[in-house]
Amino acid sequence: MNDYSEIGARLRELREVSDYTIEELAAELHLSPEIYASYEANGKDVPISVIYEIANKFKVDFTEIVTGQSAKLETYHLIRKGGGKVINRNPEYHFEDLAYRYANKVMQPLLVTLEPTDAVAKLIAHSGQEFNLVLEGVVIITLGDREFSMNPGDSIYFNATIPHGQRCGSDVRARFLTVIAE
Repeated sequence: MNDYSEIGARLRELREVSDYTIEELAAELHLSPEIYASYEANGKDVPISVIYEIANKFKVDFTEIVTGQSAKLETYHLIRKGGGKVINRNPEYHFEDLAYRYANKVMQPLLVTLEPTDAVAKLIAHSGQEFNLVLEGVVIITLGDREFSMNPGDSIYFNATIPHGQRCGSDVRARFLTVIAE
């Protein structure tokens, strides 16, 4: 990953080229202008889900925003079946309305339900890239030796050859969508 400030600079450039003010873009992302301005000033704290939303909104590659280089593997775009607006963090979506567009394919993601448990996440590894989007509850993603707590609307895209697992992070069930790209 490049310097975090470069991520912020790329977000700022993309917004300005697209003729958006900070206030306008922040409103569309359901963020305060102050928080979004801090993302552009210092890219370190930008949530992955926000970068995905911006990438989808302006039709640019997620990896290009993060690294400044075109991705070898195209990123997924979460869409309504048959097209329509990106709904990555829209609380009004329903699972049956969702699909992923990858190249020329529309792929239905797998819905995973996690019940509350004290058990540690079982770690697996496989080829390809994996994308998870949390729909309900809190999902704890274990990735290698790190854990990430994810709330509804948060998403993560990672190299699936790294041992990883998911578990419920609260006392109510959690649900997330997952799709794998070989």
